[in-house]
Amino acid sequence: MNDNVKAFVTEIKDFKNSNNGSMSGINIAVKDNICTKGIKTTCSSKMLENYIPPYNATVYEKLIAAGANIVGKTNMDEFAMGSSTENSAFFSTRNPWNLDCVPGGSSGGSAAAVAAGLADMALGSDTGGSIRQPAAFCGVVGMKPTYGRVSRYGLIAFASSLDQIGPITKNVSDCAKLLNVISGYDPKDSTSANIPVPDYTKSLKNDIKGLKIGIIKELIGDGISEEVKSSIKDAIKLLESLGATTEEVSLPSFEHAVSAYYLIAPAEASSNLSRYDGVHYGLRIKDTKDLLTMYYETRKAGFGPEVKRRIMIGTYALSAGYYDAYYLKALKVRTLIKNDYDKAFSKCDVLISPTTPTVAFKIGEKTDDPLSMYLSDIATIPVNLAGVPAISIPCGFSNGLPIGLQITGKIFDEETIIRTAYTYEQNTEWHKCKITKL
Repeated sequence: MNDNVKAFVTEIKDFKNSNNGSMSGINIAVKDNICTKGIKTTCSSKMLENYIPPYNATVYEKLIAAGANIVGKTNMDEFAMGSSTENSAFFSTRNPWNLDCVPGGSSGGSAAAVAAGLADMALGSDTGGSIRQPAAFCGVVGMKPTYGRVSRYGLIAFASSLDQIGPITKNVSDCAKLLNVISGYDPKDSTSANIPVPDYTKSLKNDIKGLKIGIIKELIGDGISEEVKSSIKDAIKLLESLGATTEEVSLPSFEHAVSAYYLIAPAEASSNLSRYDGVHYGLRIKDTKDLLTMYYETRKAGFGPEVKRRIMIGTYALSAGYYDAYYLKALKVRTLIKNDYDKAFSKCDVLISPTTPTVAFKIGEKTDDPLSMYLSDIATIPVNLAGVPAISIPCGFSNGLPIGLQITGKIFDEETIIRTAYTYEQNTEWHKCKITKL
């Protein structure tokens, strides 16, 4: 038995001892790109409309072992590509606070389910903000853990170097509890980090005295709505009154984050989605004249417009003659973003920004303008590119729609994020606001 397998066996024993029954009686919804044995896992795509996995994702196994009651799979943007859950092949999810608005995406179904009380907690996945952005739009808590903290085994891949599973909950306490259950090393995932997992519930302390908070200059200026900026500034004042010190920090590479992301993520998607060719599983268009026509017709019928758009962007970026000009340059920008975070964290414990530049927008408002849709993730994308953890918590309302505060932390320091978020939550009432009608 090699060292990695020994470590995994120890991890599983520790998990069973510490989490046995910890989710008993709790209703949990699961995003429909997380594999569930014997239950359809469609990625909200015609390509996988009838796909039933023969195995469970590691996070799902952990939920079952902890006694969770799984209430269902949640709608999403197809293959997690989108920011509104309008790209689902089946239907658009609506925001419980205003049914004319989107819930965000791509984990919009999970966020809406928790906000509407259909589930106590939910799992989402976050590639460029797909947990935090819908959490902000729906007025709930959503966390993207450090890349490698939670196993990706059984998560249907979009962009493998960016994807991460995380919790969506009603409050920070529930977030810490669910993170306890799903975190940990998994030898089935080569990117899983083989490091100890703390008890996150011990970070639920109403105390941030002496905490150093950096306010990200690039995410509090142009492009952020006045209502969102006002709520963030109020949150900063409150945190200062509770004993934290704040200073403005500049992360200049953020200017290029969205551009870099929309080269890196589609490039990885074009590779990951090449497996859907109608041969092994999923949709297959029959009675075609030859193999190439079957490939073409299957992918044409199985993928929606946004998925096709990203596959084409990614394939172009990786093609001969363009690799260095686009993909390689985007990877260099990714390194600059990581370096900017390192510099900021050399003098700050956490960083603060809005989660989204605006509150939830109307259904159909941005479907014909992909660039405008992409820019709704301007504050969340850098987190994924750097692999750091971040949480979104409610911090206000505008026109009856929730506003999210994003708290970003150092790699594998979810504890400080949770302590900061919990302290803010305990000294405000935003998380207690209820939807009056659906």
